[in-house]
Amino acid sequence: MATEKNRRTDPYRPVLGRWPGPAKALATAIVIMLGIGMMGALGQIIVHDIIPTFFEQESAGRENAKEMPGSSAAPKRGDLFASAQDQAPEQAFYETEEFIFALKFTHIHIFGMSGIFIVMGALAFFLDRSAALRTWLIVLPFAGILVDLGSVWLKIFVHQAFFWLHVPGGALFAAIFAIESVLILLEIWIPNPPAAPSSKNG
Repeated sequence: MATEKNRRTDPYRPVLGRWPGPAKALATAIVIMLGIGMMGALGQIIVHDIIPTFFEQESAGRENAKEMPGSSAAPKRGDLFASAQDQAPEQAFYETEEFIFALKFTHIHIFGMSGIFIVMGALAFFLDRSAALRTWLIVLPFAGILVDLGSVWLKIFVHQAFFWLHVPGGALFAAIFAIESVLILLEIWIPNPPAAPSSKNG
C-alpha cells in the first residue's frame, strides 16, 4: 500500500516499536526527563521573565535599579525588555553588561538546547514515519533555537521590538518537542503491527 511504502522506506532501520525492552526503557526515561526539564524551563520563563515584564513592571524596575551597579533609577519592564540604554556611552560594546549577558545566554542555551534536540532527533530518526516528516522533526527545533537566540542579540543591539521573536522561536521548538515526545512514546509502547507480506508473486 502507498501508506506503508511512504512510512517504511528502509526495511533495515530498527524502528522504535521493534527495539528491545531495555532500549525502550532508556528512550522512555530520556523523553520523560527532558520533558520535565522543558516544563521547568517554561516555569522559569514565566516566573523570571513574563510576570516581571507584564505584571510587575514598577517593582521589577525598582529592584533592577538597586541590584545593577551603574544603572539609572528609572523603572524597567523586566528582563525581556531590558536594553543597553542605561550603559555609559563611552564604554566599548564588548565590555557592556548586555553584551556579556547575551554571550553567556547564547553559549549556555545553544549547548543545552542543542543537546536536548540532538538526543530527541536521534530518537525521531527511528520513528516509523516518512523520511520527510522525520527530517522536519529533526531540523525545525534547531531553527527555532537560532531564532530564539537571535532575538536576544537583536533586542539588545537593534531594537526592543525584536523581543517578540522569542515567541515564534520558543513556540517552534517547544511544539516540535511535544510532537516528538508523543510520537516516540506511542511507537515505543503501542507499535504498529508488522506489514503483511506482499502476495504479488504468489
